[in-house]
Amino acid sequence: MDIAVFGAGYVGFANAIVLAQHNRVIVVDIDPAKVASINNGKSPVHESRVNEFLAETTLQLRATTEIAEAVSCASVVIIATPTDYDLQTGFFNTSTVEQCINQTLQINPQAIIVIRSTIPIGFTSSMQKEYESQSIFFVPEFLREGQTLQDSLYPSRIVIGGAPHQSQKVVDLFLTSSRNQDVPVLLTGPREAEAIKLFSNSYLALRVAYFNEVDTYAISEELNAGEIITGIGLDPRIGAHYNNPSFGYGGYCLPKDTKQLLANYSGIPQDLISAVVESNSTRKSFIASDILSRHPQTVGIFRLIMKVGSDNFRSSSIFGIIERLRPSGVSIIVFEPNIDDETVAGCEVVTDISTFKQRSDLIVTNRRSPELDDVQDKVYTRDLFDRD
Repeated sequence: MDIAVFGAGYVGFANAIVLAQHNRVIVVDIDPAKVASINNGKSPVHESRVNEFLAETTLQLRATTEIAEAVSCASVVIIATPTDYDLQTGFFNTSTVEQCINQTLQINPQAIIVIRSTIPIGFTSSMQKEYESQSIFFVPEFLREGQTLQDSLYPSRIVIGGAPHQSQKVVDLFLTSSRNQDVPVLLTGPREAEAIKLFSNSYLALRVAYFNEVDTYAISEELNAGEIITGIGLDPRIGAHYNNPSFGYGGYCLPKDTKQLLANYSGIPQDLISAVVESNSTRKSFIASDILSRHPQTVGIFRLIMKVGSDNFRSSSIFGIIERLRPSGVSIIVFEPNIDDETVAGCEVVTDISTFKQRSDLIVTNRRSPELDDVQDKVYTRDLFDRD
């Protein structure tokens, strides 16, 4: 089968390489550097094991900047372009997705369109109505940051939102590429599928926020947060997973998805989703205050990335901490090897780890790292369990 994939980011590229095991896949991206990287057999995004997978797996994969070249012969077109949250409208900016749908249907009206970008509830139905097409589907992705390849090969579930009479074609496409043949499959309407995506991520944000507030209480009352959280997790209804405190939920998905869901609640009674959104800001303010209570002269920020094995620091929670520290006048330096600039977020970037450690009075890190083992007395983190 011929497949076109719009977007060579984390989601798009993970989809492309997994589907290219059994199909001819062309990735479309506006960035010539990403296109060249893919055509040279290299990943355009940094994630552990992806380049190894490319080297050891036979794939029918190439990339282009030309839309018609990719779409004209495609049986399926997958859209995985960014949908950033727009503060002015209070909704996702779906302009790139809309453009991809329009261009696809102009070039190849017979293609099945699968949206994997996260979108507002009701978006797919509106596109189906606008283009009078039942061949537009929403198939949410459930990919963890730093684990997009693993989660694409071994999906936790496959949710297909679209017209029932064509759903099986889409199911077969993703099942064939999955190495987990027992993966649960749910066929549902597009609005339900969109809701599943947003509510799933909002629950994850809720869980992060909950254990962060447990940690905030423990710090304030000088209690052992690790023992409290461990004890809570012994209840099998709660479990000892996804419970490691942090500086707040961040990354590309959770902050924007919770805000989008809150926007979708317009006119509908709710308290919890608002609280989840607000709690993230409260946590960052508390962490910044706790850092300043130690009276450092120079705060060193160790890494901007959210997860080990990824170079992605879009909407990382650490930026919220930096924003709250800066008005205090404390000196802030950043160690982030994935940045070439001399400054980031108004702070000096230090590229030598030894110099960074020496200059920092307090080293702030969202997650522990062996690189900091020799300066543990300087480290500030809320990573209690060395994971997540």
